[in-house]
Amino acid sequence: MRDLASIETKNIFASKGNPLTLLGKQIEVGDTAPEIVASDNSLKDVKLSDFLGKVVVLSVFPSIDTPVCATQTRTFNKKATELSSDVVILTISKDLPFALGRFCAAEGINNIHTLSDYKFSKFGLEYGFLIKEIQLLARGVVVVDKKGVVQYKEITKDIIEEPDYDKAIGVIKRLL
Repeated sequence: MRDLASIETKNIFASKGNPLTLLGKQIEVGDTAPEIVASDNSLKDVKLSDFLGKVVVLSVFPSIDTPVCATQTRTFNKKATELSSDVVILTISKDLPFALGRFCAAEGINNIHTLSDYKFSKFGLEYGFLIKEIQLLARGVVVVDKKGVVQYKEITKDIIEEPDYDKAIGVIKRLL
């Protein structure tokens, strides 16, 4: 298989209308979710397989220090309170774990788990979310069922757009 960093996808994501290139293999609904390793706020490596048996929501964004990313994180934190304990929401970005921890502490966010892809870019490349031009993650949502199969994937058309929360939540509820 080719090096994932050499796989490019164009014309599906932009920044304020300017096209960007995504690196890595684009995952699709029906694929077995690739294993990821990302860092939590204490720098501990966390794997997707740590949550097998739960519905996993991957809320993906470029940087917590931007208004849309902060809104996305707040929104999923709020929606998490309305969902079953069989659902885990993981937010993932290339932000340093310390920045994610600071944001969550300041905002009182405690219903989701924040993960950083800063160390390996494994998530970005395995799922096709790594933006070539700026080395951040594209905005989107991936829902993985209890058996580890991708049931929903969205990459927003533009970095400034929020994901379709209702569509993702609808898929989650169908899986419970």
